[in-house]
Amino acid sequence: GLPGRPINMSMIARLSLDQYDRMIEHGVFDRQPRQRLEFIRGEIREMTPIGPQHEEVVDRLTSWSARVLPEDGIRLRVQNSIGIPELESAPEPDVAWVIERDYSRQRPSLGDVLLIVEVAASSLAYDTGEKAGLYAAAEIGDYWVIDLENRWVEVRRDPAAGRYRSMRTYSGDDEVRPLAWPEAVLRPAMLFGAGTD
Repeated sequence: GLPGRPINMSMIARLSLDQYDRMIEHGVFDRQPRQRLEFIRGEIREMTPIGPQHEEVVDRLTSWSARVLPEDGIRLRVQNSIGIPELESAPEPDVAWVIERDYSRQRPSLGDVLLIVEVAASSLAYDTGEKAGLYAAAEIGDYWVIDLENRWVEVRRDPAAGRYRSMRTYSGDDEVRPLAWPEAVLRPAMLFGAGTD
C-alpha cells in the first residue's frame, strides 16, 4: 500500500467510478509516464513510488500465494485494481486473492474478493487508517497489512459499521492463515531477511 495523495485536478470535484473508467478508456492518463494512480472515494490519488524492500516483500507474497493457492477457484492479482462502485473506489492493493473468473470486462467486485494485502512503510498510517476504513466499509473480511518497519503482519477481520472489530499482529514464526484458504500458512519471517522462506 502507498500513501494516497490526491492529484491536483482542480477542475474536477468528485468523480464517479464510471467517469474514472471513461477517463482511463479515453487515454487521459496515458501521457503520465510510470505514474501509479488509484481511485479512492471519488478522488484520483497518486501513489508514491515503492522502494526495493517493498518490492521484495510483494515478490515474496506473490511467490508464496502462487505456491499455496489451489489450482482452481482462486486467482492471485498483484497491484491490480478491485472495484468498489458502492464507495466510488478502485483501490490497487499490493496483493489480492479473488474468485477465479474472467475480469476483462470489469474489475473484481466485493463478492469476488477473498483477501487483500497491503505492504506498508511510509504508507502505514494510510493503510491502517483511511484504507482500512474503506475496506471495512466495503466489508472485505480478511485484510492484512505487512508493516515493513516492525516486520510484522497485522490481520484485520470482522468488519462492521466501517471498522474492523478484530485486529491481531503476527511476527516471526507465527502462523497466519487466510480465511479463504486456511490450509495456506504464512509466517512473517518468510517475508523478511535473507532467505526466501
